[in-house]
Amino acid sequence: MPPRPRLNSRFTGPRKIKPVTSEQTKTFDLSASFKAYDVRGIVGESITAEIVEAVGAAFVDILELEGQTILVGGDMRPSSPEFSKAFADGAATRGANVELLDLISTDELYFACGFLNRAGATFTASHNPAGYNGIKMSKAGAVPISSEAGLKDIQALAEQYLNTGSIPAAETRGLIGVRDVLKDYAEYLRTLVDLTGSRPLKIVVDAGNGMAGLTTPAVLGDTLLPKLPFDIVPLYFELDGSFPNHPANPLEPENLRDLQAAVVAHGADIGLAFDGDADRCFVIDEKGEPVSPSAITGMVARREIARAKAQGESTPTIIHNLLTSRAVPELVAHDGGRAVRTRVGHSFIKAVMAEEGAVFGGEHSAHFYFRDFWNADTGMLAAMHVLAALGEQDGALSDLGREYEPYVSSGEINSEIEDKAGAVDRVRQDFAAEDITIDTMDGSTFTANDGSYWFNLRPSNTEPFLRLNAEATDRATMERVRDRVLSIVRA
Repeated sequence: MPPRPRLNSRFTGPRKIKPVTSEQTKTFDLSASFKAYDVRGIVGESITAEIVEAVGAAFVDILELEGQTILVGGDMRPSSPEFSKAFADGAATRGANVELLDLISTDELYFACGFLNRAGATFTASHNPAGYNGIKMSKAGAVPISSEAGLKDIQALAEQYLNTGSIPAAETRGLIGVRDVLKDYAEYLRTLVDLTGSRPLKIVVDAGNGMAGLTTPAVLGDTLLPKLPFDIVPLYFELDGSFPNHPANPLEPENLRDLQAAVVAHGADIGLAFDGDADRCFVIDEKGEPVSPSAITGMVARREIARAKAQGESTPTIIHNLLTSRAVPELVAHDGGRAVRTRVGHSFIKAVMAEEGAVFGGEHSAHFYFRDFWNADTGMLAAMHVLAALGEQDGALSDLGREYEPYVSSGEINSEIEDKAGAVDRVRQDFAAEDITIDTMDGSTFTANDGSYWFNLRPSNTEPFLRLNAEATDRATMERVRDRVLSIVRA
């Protein structure tokens, strides 16, 4: 494995910020890049080094981190090193010490923030195209930062610094150094799932030219730790933020095709696909067919319930969002756990995980959360659980997966509609005569009282999309309900 690239840890002093403005305005407005859970924008336009420096300074001020040490890393996107240095410079100007983590996956940042009990930030735009970058920030202990928990305050103060044209220097400027946490991260994950006793498995891993190209050899391979009984077939492990092979978004079926073909061609037992920042993991069985994130949620939930009970926990809690299969709460109840349903979104899941003391949580989007990982999401740990479940028995993954997928799902279907509320009202009227229950936890969920189907309509907060997810006891019912709803929505 080639040496990891290093960021230059020598920095200039604080600099004046030169605003990029139009003739019509002299003020910065960062609302286009500050989202509900993170910062994300187009490089050179809505996210620049000057903006990032101001955000780094505001991060320190809002979280009151002067005199403390923070962690800063980034993914393989070409702009990440420059942005990491700019963020560190802004933070140091406001008196925080900075440890640069260099190239890291997003769950590596969560690990570092939890393991070292420090606040941190990483530069990534996850699965977005190459022209994008962004910032995911965390408090010490991997506690999430969101629009409802500090992110809006960071935005407002960063705008103030940008609009005044400078960042005031703290009495003592912070120091900037470099730290590598990859081996600590890999060792910690291996303490949570013991894979040494697995039967030999051939695993194809599609890193999508993203950060899993670095973390997979460290955790599942033998570059840093002793070899496991796995034969890993690498697919697109070269770190390349231009994504030359396919977008690093395995939620889109076309981006799984290379992995599906490789699993079959190599006669592999399983395929794993990670997104760009490697915090999500998708699974392919030996036939080249996807195993749904809901099935993975059920599979991991079963293992985590059993482990928690073995440690004396009477009724372990599992979190699932409202778009996961109803097979998940049914399995949790069957295994003696307690299922808690929540709305979509990692900040909500993490908050409920903490409130409920939940051992595990899963989302339909392949985000998986673990109490033993500071309630944060990690695709690699979920993958390890699946490998353990597969490796401890002799059957094929397709057989194992069927146990966790008793229902038929439509997947998420987007309809581009301006009047989203009007479309939902039309569906309500059309289904008014049906024997159904409707709840509005997140969008509108319609559930047939005979248990034959349910569907959810959820408007996007940022795009003119109305999202449909449907599930039924059989394919004919699912397709009938799906087509009926879409015909109303798109009328």
